[in-house]
Amino acid sequence: MGRELEKRLADLRQRILGCKKCPLCESRTRAVPGEGNPQAEVMFIGQGPGANEDRWGRPFVGRAGDLLNELLRGVGIERSDVRISNVTRCLPPGGRLPFAAEIKTCAPYLLEEIELIGPKVVCLLGNMALHLFVEKSKVIHEVHAKPIPQEKFFLFPMYHPAAALRRPDLLPQVKADFATLKAFLDSKPTLEPQLGQQSLF
Repeated sequence: MGRELEKRLADLRQRILGCKKCPLCESRTRAVPGEGNPQAEVMFIGQGPGANEDRWGRPFVGRAGDLLNELLRGVGIERSDVRISNVTRCLPPGGRLPFAAEIKTCAPYLLEEIELIGPKVVCLLGNMALHLFVEKSKVIHEVHAKPIPQEKFFLFPMYHPAAALRRPDLLPQVKADFATLKAFLDSKPTLEPQLGQQSLF
């Protein structure tokens, strides 16, 4: 990793940790920056911190994190190989969903992180991550495991691992999404110019 990238990621991390741009800074224990390989080809984007993430200041720890690690290993990918981040960085009071204004305030951190990491594939875990990039008429159960080409990377919507914790009947589908992701990565996909598509950056 080059020194300039290391410096810019460290700066982004410090800005997230000290962020006071919305009221969630008053209720959080810790803000949660992204973590993982700074040169990852694959980046996973979740919704935001839960109670465990808020306690430890790390994304995807606790049961959902354990399942994510298991799903990655199941297709031959190590957590250390990928980048893991979230749409929002602070746990809302009572564990409620973030408000639209909070998502809008926090989203630039994620877009900056994606630009710095430069992944080839951005995996969107659940509807909140999906709707940051794709119109809200689309939902995960319609588009999961279907690559969506962008100007600089592919979007790859997937069920959130937490969905399988709430609904065990979804676990086979969640595992299938990861298997499809691995097959897609192994195919060495290349981007074609997307006519009329507006860049996120």
